[in-house]
Amino acid sequence: MDSVATAIQRLDSLATTGPVSRLASAFSAAGFELALVGGPVRDAFLGRPISDLDFTTNALPDDILRVVKPIADTHWDIGRDFGTIGAVVSGETVEITTYRADSYDGETRKPTVEFGDSLEGDLVRRDFSVNAMALRLPDRVLVDPSGGMEDLIAHILRTPSAPEVSFGEDPLRMLRAARFTSQLDFTATAETISAMTALADRISIVSVERVTAELTKLLLTDSPRAGIRLLVDTGLAELVLPEIPALRLEIDEHAHHKDVYEHSLTVLDQAIELEKSRGHSPDLVLRLAALLHDIGKPATKRVEPGGVVSFYHHDVVGSKLAARRLKALRFDKDTILAVSRLIELHLRFFGYTEGAWTDSAVRRYVRDAGPLLERLHILTRADVTTRNQRKADRLGFAYDDLETRIAEIAEAEGLAAVRPDLDGEAIMRILGIKPGRDVGEAYRYLLDVRLDEGPLGAEVAEERLRAWWAARCGQPEG
Repeated sequence: MDSVATAIQRLDSLATTGPVSRLASAFSAAGFELALVGGPVRDAFLGRPISDLDFTTNALPDDILRVVKPIADTHWDIGRDFGTIGAVVSGETVEITTYRADSYDGETRKPTVEFGDSLEGDLVRRDFSVNAMALRLPDRVLVDPSGGMEDLIAHILRTPSAPEVSFGEDPLRMLRAARFTSQLDFTATAETISAMTALADRISIVSVERVTAELTKLLLTDSPRAGIRLLVDTGLAELVLPEIPALRLEIDEHAHHKDVYEHSLTVLDQAIELEKSRGHSPDLVLRLAALLHDIGKPATKRVEPGGVVSFYHHDVVGSKLAARRLKALRFDKDTILAVSRLIELHLRFFGYTEGAWTDSAVRRYVRDAGPLLERLHILTRADVTTRNQRKADRLGFAYDDLETRIAEIAEAEGLAAVRPDLDGEAIMRILGIKPGRDVGEAYRYLLDVRLDEGPLGAEVAEERLRAWWAARCGQPEG
């Protein structure tokens, strides 16, 4: 956390430049209150980048529009029923909301929208004390009715009102608690955790889309582990992502298999570190695959003769379970397909350590991964969590060797886009056939030849195609 003096300097600088200053002047001139609220104020004290500019005011939505229109590049009122007007001012996106004093019916997340009459009243109805601070403008006075500053210093997460009341009114706040635990590196108070546990089943009134949005934000934080743990420990994960707590398999007395839950969290940690070290931005597909890669293990657990525990085909089973869960959470089709495919492929590399792959096997590995190859590299490397350093080094060196071979073959053969030497048009012309299943089968035959033998050239490929077609049709080559 930055020093208070440094944070105040940041807030002063923010308040006297750009859109904040223009809005403060405009609302003051119109006789209305205005305050910068929530995340920007919190992040100024934490030394975090300040991005979203959220304001609150005693002006009603029509008044907000009247004040904002003359200084806005553009504006919108999609949130008008909830008191929120959006605008772009001096190139920055801002949201201005009328003070709120909502009430909830206890059956849904939708509040009965009621506008409040004071900044302090608005703040105490917010989710957490660290988000319930405001900078009153233009005089730049910090307003903190719930002790958010003390909680910032202590790095704790606490609701302004009793957590049972806060979470009862809006259960989504429980998922936000998990997200802020990871995002801010804060610890939820015992009272907060107790209320989350007691009210976990209230999450059922929250829309799937809202749940998924919070899970996504959690996974895209720098270190999601703490937030995931909080979801599991409070029972919330049982309701929104039950495959994760199911990973807590009993460890037999001989410790013949790892704690799959802890292993999965470690794989996620290591995938994020590799993601960063390899120069990638936070990748939701990769992180979902890392977290879910072993969810097929509970269903495939078997105790073999001698007490050895096995999980045969957990990659295939896990792929299907992941697709089912992500579909239920209404992730988009591309994300579902990519995550499930990565899980299906995540064990493929381990055959490489049992004996050197042929060039054909390397080509097929690349072909099967397709555009997911880099993610598969990261996931496979992250999946090595053994404490046996010699084994870890052996696997690491083996994967280094595989990546080197992929690069060498790619440079020699254009492996990044493996295609047959003849395309569909050429196949139809050579064989004198029309579009249909036969073209697809011929294409797949030539692709298999390409993967097994490398580039053939158009002339040799045509000879092989004619021979395959003649054998398939039971005719002599003509």
